[in-house]
Amino acid sequence: MMPNAAFRSLTWIKLRSIRSDYTGGMDTSQQLKALLASVTGPRYTSYPTADRFTEAVGESQWCQALDQRNNLPTRTPLSLYVHVPFCRNICYYCACNKVITRDAGKVRPYLDALFAEIDTVADILKPRTPVLQLHLGGGTPTYLDDAELELLVLRLESRFQFDPRAQRSIEVDPRTVDKERLSALRAMGFSRLSLGVQDFNPATQQAVNRVQSAAQVANLTHAARQLAFESINFDFILGLPHQSCATLQETLQTAIDLQPDRVALYNYAHLPERFKPQRRIEPAALPSLDEKIAMQALAVQMFTQAGYEHIGMDHFALPTDELAVALRQGRLHRNFQGYTTLPDADLLGFGVSAISRVGPVFVQNDRDLESYQDLVEQGRLPVMRGHVSTREDLLRQRIIMALMCQGYVDFESVETEFLIDFRRHFAAELQRLAPYVQQGHLVDSGDALELTLTGWYVVRNIAMVFDSYLTADRLHAAYSRVL
Repeated sequence: MMPNAAFRSLTWIKLRSIRSDYTGGMDTSQQLKALLASVTGPRYTSYPTADRFTEAVGESQWCQALDQRNNLPTRTPLSLYVHVPFCRNICYYCACNKVITRDAGKVRPYLDALFAEIDTVADILKPRTPVLQLHLGGGTPTYLDDAELELLVLRLESRFQFDPRAQRSIEVDPRTVDKERLSALRAMGFSRLSLGVQDFNPATQQAVNRVQSAAQVANLTHAARQLAFESINFDFILGLPHQSCATLQETLQTAIDLQPDRVALYNYAHLPERFKPQRRIEPAALPSLDEKIAMQALAVQMFTQAGYEHIGMDHFALPTDELAVALRQGRLHRNFQGYTTLPDADLLGFGVSAISRVGPVFVQNDRDLESYQDLVEQGRLPVMRGHVSTREDLLRQRIIMALMCQGYVDFESVETEFLIDFRRHFAAELQRLAPYVQQGHLVDSGDALELTLTGWYVVRNIAMVFDSYLTADRLHAAYSRVL
């Protein structure tokens, strides 16, 4: 049996050779299109997914999990996430938990609540363990001015022990920052930027109410490099109104010319029944399934030919980037912020709707801003719901994340870790995977499962087979289509 890192590395080499030969001629058979068109499912930034959290797990279980962490002989490192929900303008495609306001006076009460939540959690976690990662998301974190952001960073630094090499990243709306602001962020220790671009096409920008020029993004990218930011990520969305292969090619070529270290190309989830702003998007302006398949293939072709590695299902990275290195070495992970190099750290989420995980315990904060602030003012932790993972959950999480991150599941390593017979334990799942094997999306070699090139297009479908919570078609209704 090959060591774990070795067989994952060989898998990456095989996937790389397939992708480097790829010229956009993806199989657009009726079978594949049917899979993409008819199936909805999670993106698996966690397992179980957050929609499986229940009110049966709340504040008391969270306090207990934090306290139990103190008593462990060895404590895993920490990752911190802070949710800043405010935005000045609505982007019609957005499904994030946000508060649209131009009233800057709402920030200070929210910061006070954030600081109180941070203090409460830090008081419970008396032994100080190193923080390896800090991420500010939203909303628009740069809605806060420099003084407010600095206050937030200083409060976190005063209550947690940051490793000197800790990664500090922040999501940035290019319309809200300039070189001076980037310089202030760098001085606060942020070394990674994620720029929300979405699309450079003016017609698409108008249709989703997010207008920003390519020059703005280019100027910020150049400024960030001058300020020695270690990593620059561009976020794009595939499937927006008025997108086509022609417009996407122009957008992606503009991005490639700027050479971001990473690119995330997310699939737009059109769920107007759940997200009211999406009702302003004209369905007739959205690209068809055939067009989306062609655009996805175009993106893979363009980025790989430009020297980027295809990371998982929706990320690309330069070969020198940590994500690409982690993929080659079998160290790629996935959490609520997407793909990451960080191993299984405990995640502390602060702010409205933020999700946390310590050991097997997941919790999510209240999603309503006023309710969140009221609970914190009462001296409580603002937990709304949660989940305590069972051994079976952890087993299935291991498999789903291996599929999402490496495209490969080795039976023997799973059997050794969980003391099971893989083929016997997952006999029903392997039977349900047979059509994917027959159609060439998955290889079952007898002692491992491995995605093929087209398998990456339906990786969510394949991962869903191992999701024991998806027991009826009605449970899929809340999810977006897989493409």
